[in-house]
Amino acid sequence: MKKYNVAVVGVGVVGIEMLRVLKQRNFPVAELRVLARSAREIEVDGQKYAVQAVSADAFNSIDIALFAGTEGEKGAAVTYAQEAVKRGAVVIDNGADFRMDPKVPLVVPEVNAQDVKKHKGIIANPNCSTIQMVVALNPIHKKVGIKRVIVTTLQASSGAGKAAVEQLKEEINLVVQAGFDCVRVKAANKSMPQQLAYNCFPHIGSFVEGDYTNEEWKLVNETHKIMHAPGIKISATTVRVPVRTGHSESVYIQTAKPLSADACRKLLARAPGIILVDDPKNNLYPMPKDVEGRDEVFVGRIRQDAFDKNGLWLWVVADNLRKGAATNAVQIAECLISNLK
Repeated sequence: MKKYNVAVVGVGVVGIEMLRVLKQRNFPVAELRVLARSAREIEVDGQKYAVQAVSADAFNSIDIALFAGTEGEKGAAVTYAQEAVKRGAVVIDNGADFRMDPKVPLVVPEVNAQDVKKHKGIIANPNCSTIQMVVALNPIHKKVGIKRVIVTTLQASSGAGKAAVEQLKEEINLVVQAGFDCVRVKAANKSMPQQLAYNCFPHIGSFVEGDYTNEEWKLVNETHKIMHAPGIKISATTVRVPVRTGHSESVYIQTAKPLSADACRKLLARAPGIILVDDPKNNLYPMPKDVEGRDEVFVGRIRQDAFDKNGLWLWVVADNLRKGAATNAVQIAECLISNLK
């Protein structure tokens, strides 16, 4: 089997997960180069990695560069992606900087793996909340067509990075120390716009057009691009919730043709990358605590709109650091090397 020189750029929560996923999926790595802003040594699951300071020349001889990416500030890919491409690497970027570039494929392998072939050196990894939604929607859209989507996301703290996870942890500790007599606390190190412990708030990203956040527009624009379905009407509300890892989504869809709840269950149970957990009478449905560390998208609570035969509800949950970021990026790399064979 041919092996490839791989670089992982960034050692935050997503970069760390990329290192795990590469190892767990036995990706054919010849040399693994870990790059970040500063040189140091890190340890992941008992294995030590020597981190090099990122530079243009650090991509010499690299075949595939996985950029862990950031969702707020401009990511390292803005500075170094083209430098890596010039040196012969294919860049897979988890950040938001290239996702809507018409020359850059935006890929979820279960949905549009064929788009990998269109790359010009850069492939974009979609937003975490978009990835899990399109994995669930695509089989339905191919079967009966989807006209309308209304989604409310309940997104974990880790989606905002390590600092947000630490803020949640600190706030929980402060509430516990107060003996639960007061749930309003102030963390010393605050990275989110509101307190998250014992709270939730509908504010992820920045407010932009129409008083939606840019996170909400990502669900619209990225879904259109990935599914090649610009006609689907999509409206979203994104909510941060006091969960460590694992995004949940309440998704309402209107289909072009009727699809019963039972037929939808059978369809999704056979679909790639999906695990159906849908037995509410026995309290079985997807939950973040159960999907953490898993690579699949979990779907349950499938039910028909009581007033519209073309309306369906889905409950969709996935690990935002794995399928929502690191695993999807590595799966893209797997598609890439499959096309190179």
